[in-house]
Amino acid sequence: MRVRLLSFGPLKSALPPEGAWLELAGERRVADLVRALIEDGTFTRDALRSAAVAVNREYAAPQQLLRDGDEVAILPPVSGGSASLVQIVREPIDAETIVSAVKGGSDGAVCVFDGVVRDNTRGRATLHLDYEAYEEMALKQMLALRDDAIARFGVREVAIVHRLGRLFVGETSVLIAVSSAHRAAAFDACRYIIDTLKKTVPIWKREQFADGAVWADGEPFPASLPAPGSGAVR
Repeated sequence: MRVRLLSFGPLKSALPPEGAWLELAGERRVADLVRALIEDGTFTRDALRSAAVAVNREYAAPQQLLRDGDEVAILPPVSGGSASLVQIVREPIDAETIVSAVKGGSDGAVCVFDGVVRDNTRGRATLHLDYEAYEEMALKQMLALRDDAIARFGVREVAIVHRLGRLFVGETSVLIAVSSAHRAAAFDACRYIIDTLKKTVPIWKREQFADGAVWADGEPFPASLPAPGSGAVR
């Protein structure tokens, strides 16, 4: 059995840029793969302790069986209507157009979160940020998050747009717009979406400072997500 391995963000250097194929003998589960990757030195135990695993673009539990041809992604903690309102883009985000797209005659409020690149992090001067993603899975998670927010808070419409590539100070990295009949629901949904996105959507940022570059620390995955390494990483 062969599976294709991918890694992203701070863990991307462990594998070739295009990923790697791994031969597995007999029946293997996610936890077995995690254990093998630690034993052969591909990843350290500490690196995988806080990671998640996705199989074919879905978060996977430790006991999930692997099958020939599966795409397995090793994911470090993430940093942070219609499908047209949920997008991953590489060009500047047009906030005015997005806000206009979510407005409707029955709405009493539109709440907007505009995530902007600031000029410093903890006192270190920022030159630019580089964002990358496991794009297919990120978009799928963003679409699911939109549907979840609408059902959970009863808002009418949600737009989520995230930019990838190099961003400079003052540019928008992520824009969320929520329309609703009532402002309280719009505020609550907007806060829930950005907080959840930063924990579950596989997008990472590398911060370039005047004195060096680092991958931004990701937030821990929510406890509700499967922890594939829990049975193998001790």
